[in-house]
Amino acid sequence: MAQESGESPRLGRTPATSQREISRTAIKLFLEHGFEETFVDDIAQAAGISRRTFFRYFPSKNDLPWGEFDELIDALRQRLAGADPKLSIEAAVRQAIIEVNNYPEDERVYHRHRMGLLLTVPSLAAHSTLRYAAWRQVVAEFVADRRGERIASLAPQAIAWACLGLCISAYEQWLADETSDLGDLLCSAFAAAGSVFGVVDGQGEEEQ
Repeated sequence: MAQESGESPRLGRTPATSQREISRTAIKLFLEHGFEETFVDDIAQAAGISRRTFFRYFPSKNDLPWGEFDELIDALRQRLAGADPKLSIEAAVRQAIIEVNNYPEDERVYHRHRMGLLLTVPSLAAHSTLRYAAWRQVVAEFVADRRGERIASLAPQAIAWACLGLCISAYEQWLADETSDLGDLLCSAFAAAGSVFGVVDGQGEEEQ
């Protein structure tokens, strides 16, 4: 693979013009050559763009598998904001998460590859901490609003962390079984948690 030397894109190549296209190109290269063995210049050349243009779309190579993450976060926030007030917190969050993970058929293969990279490449797993924090913040904001608490309070933060854990467990199962359905696994993960924690004993009840 080429080193990061500012190599120009090949002439005649149709340039990638969106985060999604560049992310897809990068994911293909990561799968073919390995994440650490693929450089920014390789990705820029394959995408038909300059190194400078690449950095207009992504701050670093580690951000590439996330694609249009900001749009996903906005979609999750909008779905939670529009949730039926009659739904429980758990049901509203579960429904919103399943909806934003309902990718079109032609997107699912890239989503699977993306999550495979994010969950198995050590440097990406470490970098993901910031992204997960942004995701948890959206859930915590919703929970805090429903409960009339501060976002930094224990319950909103604990619930946000729990939801992230449920999602990651579902993703791991999805990656392990190509015949599985992500939406079903997410639903099952939340159901499993509910079956364990759904009944609150005397010591676990909240103070009214």
